[in-house]
Amino acid sequence: MAAELVRGQNHPLSRNRIEIRISADVPVVAGATLADESGRVRGTDGVAHPGAPTLPGIEVSRQAAAEHRLAVDLDALSAAVHRVGVLIALPATPGGPPRFGAVAAPRAAVTGLDGAEIAGYTLTELDAESAVVALELYRRQDAWKIRAVGQGYAQGLAGLLADQGLPGAAELARGIEEAVARGLTRSVPARTADTDRSRRTAASVTGPDLPDTASAAGSFHEAQTPGDAADRRATPDGPTESEPAPGAAGRAPASGGPGGPAAPASAGGPIDYTHPKRRQVSPPQAPETAVPADGPAPPVAGDAAGWSMDERLYNQVWGMFEDLARSTAAYRSAVDFAESRLEKELDQVLSDPRSRLGSAGDVAREAAQARQAQLVEQARAVLDRDLAQLTAESEVVEPALPPAYARWDNPVWHGYRVPTESPMAIRLGDLHLPESAPLRIPMLVRLPLERGLWIDSGVPDASLSEETGQLRHLALRAAVALAARLLAVHPTGEFGVQVVDPAGAGASAFAPLTGAGVLAAPPATGAAGVAGVLGRLTERVDLVQMAVRGGASDALPPGLDTSRQLLIVHDFPHGFDDRAVTQLRYLVDEGPDVGVHLLLVADREDAAAYGPLLDPLWRSLMRLSPVPDDHLADPWVGHAWTYEPGLVPPGSQVLQQVLTKVATARTKHS
Repeated sequence: MAAELVRGQNHPLSRNRIEIRISADVPVVAGATLADESGRVRGTDGVAHPGAPTLPGIEVSRQAAAEHRLAVDLDALSAAVHRVGVLIALPATPGGPPRFGAVAAPRAAVTGLDGAEIAGYTLTELDAESAVVALELYRRQDAWKIRAVGQGYAQGLAGLLADQGLPGAAELARGIEEAVARGLTRSVPARTADTDRSRRTAASVTGPDLPDTASAAGSFHEAQTPGDAADRRATPDGPTESEPAPGAAGRAPASGGPGGPAAPASAGGPIDYTHPKRRQVSPPQAPETAVPADGPAPPVAGDAAGWSMDERLYNQVWGMFEDLARSTAAYRSAVDFAESRLEKELDQVLSDPRSRLGSAGDVAREAAQARQAQLVEQARAVLDRDLAQLTAESEVVEPALPPAYARWDNPVWHGYRVPTESPMAIRLGDLHLPESAPLRIPMLVRLPLERGLWIDSGVPDASLSEETGQLRHLALRAAVALAARLLAVHPTGEFGVQVVDPAGAGASAFAPLTGAGVLAAPPATGAAGVAGVLGRLTERVDLVQMAVRGGASDALPPGLDTSRQLLIVHDFPHGFDDRAVTQLRYLVDEGPDVGVHLLLVADREDAAAYGPLLDPLWRSLMRLSPVPDDHLADPWVGHAWTYEPGLVPPGSQVLQQVLTKVATARTKHS
């Protein structure tokens, strides 16, 4: 399934021969820059444009057009090229639009040679700019990735090229304009109908730019109110969980986006609230909402792009996640529109003395309320149709999920075998929205984990203090279930778990792990145990970092365990002195890059004595809850999603059976 990028997000590129397709409502100029690792273009021979359309590895259009296809062969690029910038500019033509704010947002898409879209980006929020860097292809560790840039320039091509450090930028810009002017007679006219653009972003929602993530939207943010998020501005590296991207919970998408109502075909025409991906078009019928007589095709597990079945299922689940987010956004937008229209019509009734009183006023109010109810009913019918399709897809996908993605009650666990390859992602729980309560979307996160995890054992409401003990127990159950899943889905010897339980309060909850013998060592207790575990892991991080940076990975001390490690810390900060707190923060910051990951089970109030000192620690962790809680937001629209942890069903023996097989495999391996 193609990824819909938003500004700042990246996406891996699985193939080296691609096309970049640009579509706009007016003729535009397309070009590309070839830059070094620092992002500088060394000379005019590093710019592909209509006057010089062909360079090694890239070819662009020779004229201005509303549709462009740029051919890119990354293998043919010079070894000195590390960044390829895709440029779009408005030609300086008499009567033409002087800025992108005066036309519909252009779109850039990366496709395979077969036309299958890999990722797309709609350039929203452009205003005075007349030239923009739309996308960037860049090398990272010998692999290529795509980044949605969206950096515009009011000074046009001259300003854009000058910003890339190109000598003679103004002269080159004039040369490009002259080449465009010579080819204007061959320009392709703009489309009269926007029927082929099925994916648009409704607002600029910046998501993370995390290394080695397979989905442009593969991240979650802490949900906040619109007022909290409105003043935030995310950086290209993406917001942290406590700093969500613009478009937080409650923001309604703009008209014409995939999360909002489509623009009417003519003034006063009907509004179509159908999610673009859920429209069933039956050629040769022209209307976009025409439904085939035989209905939509039945869903199929793995119906997404990917090299393996696991990758296809991962992409399919994230596609379902995005579809539900955008369909719900369209419904909420429709309801908001109906409410605002009702208020406006009632205000008009009350402002007219002739209709304020008497039967005429009552009739007008009833008519306004009836129109509002009809709009809401129509929007709900569309949402219900989308939910029915997604539910049918979920019923097919869930049974087909591998153990790393499956719930604990999935039959796949009864046939569990220790894998020979590490998975690409893991399920942390389920997500749902109020409008779609029966439908659960698996919360899949890429592996290796880029951030530590924090299971919040605190009570969200002070009036519920009597539930503190129960919540702490549930938090430990969630931590044990997650640790067991990570052990089960990794090959033998490639993943280990260590536990720090200073007061020993979690002994009974950790019994499945200790009883099966899958822990690297018994849970560490007391201040001395805490210091010992943190000291060894800190030393391991230091040694591996030095070896990697020095290019001497084979020089590591013999006997050093280089497998990935999960450190479960219970009851933090009990048993931690200042040195231990510093070491823990160091592991959170530096550990993931060298295979040390943290799972913190704690109540933030217990660490209140440290004040703001630990704020960076809490912000750097992904917060999870042991009970259903709507604290996570999606990266597309910013809905507040209710998260439910992936607990083992009460009375089930599946956890013990799986851990026994893991322990047996470890014994044979050693």
